[in-house]
Amino acid sequence: MAYMNHDEPYNDDYLQDILSSVKTIAMVGASPDKTKFSYGVLRVLHETGYDMIPINPRPGLEDIRGLKVYPDLAAIDRPVDMVQVFRKPEDLYGIAEEAIAIDAKVLWGQIGVFNLDAARLAEDAGLKVVMNRCPKIELFRPFWKPRLDLKI
Repeated sequence: MAYMNHDEPYNDDYLQDILSSVKTIAMVGASPDKTKFSYGVLRVLHETGYDMIPINPRPGLEDIRGLKVYPDLAAIDRPVDMVQVFRKPEDLYGIAEEAIAIDAKVLWGQIGVFNLDAARLAEDAGLKVVMNRCPKIELFRPFWKPRLDLKI
């Protein structure tokens, strides 16, 4: 199998295809803290129209921005298109295993989240993989609009 070179910039069409086709995004490492980057990304993706599912195992944490929080991917009660990861790079392999187990289509590692072993595992299972990128930033790149029904 030919693996994607994750050290090279991703093709614009590849990113556009992912962001325009996924609808449900599980965010591993979602935070209720409004000062955290993950909170801002969750807010923008939710406001853009994605069905966001926050994942955080913290006891007693029931919702973030009115969205039900799940302790892990296995607990989610509906299909997930993309698993977005706000965790340490070394955590990505285990999360890739969980993403495969729930039949996710995409594994997306946030800026700073890069693990080639996890990428290979996910790609071998048929998932598209993006690492070290932020979907919020990619959504608002000036040369394309993935959700043409939305005003910018």
